[in-house]
Amino acid sequence: MNTPEIPYRTKSAVLFIVFNRPAETAAVLEKIREARPPRLYIGADGPRASRPGEDEICRQTREAALKVDWDCEVKTFFKDQNAGCKLGEATAMQWFFDNEEEGIILEDDTLPSNSFFRFCDEMLDRYRHDTRIRIITGSNFQQGQKWGDATYYFSNLIHSWGWAGWRRVWNEYDIDLKQYDERDVKEKLSNVFSDQMIIDIWYDLFVRTKFGHIDTWDYQFGFSSFFNNGLCIIPNHNLITNIGFGANATNTFNEDSAFSKMPLEEIGEIKHPQYILPEKKADLFTLNKEFYIEEKKRQNHPRKRFKRWLKARLGIKRK
Repeated sequence: MNTPEIPYRTKSAVLFIVFNRPAETAAVLEKIREARPPRLYIGADGPRASRPGEDEICRQTREAALKVDWDCEVKTFFKDQNAGCKLGEATAMQWFFDNEEEGIILEDDTLPSNSFFRFCDEMLDRYRHDTRIRIITGSNFQQGQKWGDATYYFSNLIHSWGWAGWRRVWNEYDIDLKQYDERDVKEKLSNVFSDQMIIDIWYDLFVRTKFGHIDTWDYQFGFSSFFNNGLCIIPNHNLITNIGFGANATNTFNEDSAFSKMPLEEIGEIKHPQYILPEKKADLFTLNKEFYIEEKKRQNHPRKRFKRWLKARLGIKRK
């Protein structure tokens, strides 16, 4: 008779950020319960005044997040009014890192495997003082591709669906990108990426984020990593699945996305890579999936542009 394997129990503190999804919150808390962190921080933004009934849904979500039945120190940071995705999440993370030197961050739609907690614990220990490393993620967007023969690889990209990090990195977080001038950014991005379309996309995201046209916290974290020549640790197996895609999501609306509900995996013994260098081909694969790079290039091919121009001209002549 096989004895059931005992789930890994994390030694790290966990920040759990929730909002208005009680069912997803309960599912993620169940995975947190398996890992039994010694300290659990729960951050929740307030309901939006423009959404009737959201106050009750937020109340139910907070109630679900507080169902902690293991020996654990629980701290809460609940807002009465809605601050939005950018300020709501960033202030919760600031609160967390004001109290912890390092830890794990999960949101109400980021469902982890149990191995995620063990992976984060070991990476937090190993790279605690290595300033090249900015973040540890549990998300792998490679759709089964493996990079190297180690348990993880390094990336220039920041993946924030289930991650772990240190106060030393968060202290450099610049929510309004004030320290960076948009007149310099395109040139600096060319030191990270060689493809002009990718540079242009990131430049556009930088400008829109800096001037408040995108309500998010994570692009700023990514730009800080780019401009500090930082690396993200990515497991070669997917340890996080996003269960929040859909009409009620804040940003992830497309349920047909390649990144929606990716299968969860577990890892065995952790093997470390010999070289601490970014896997550029892996990053290109992710960027192509996220920004449809190849499709845009096909649409912008000179032959395609000529055909569109010719159709427009013929259309004018037929009038």
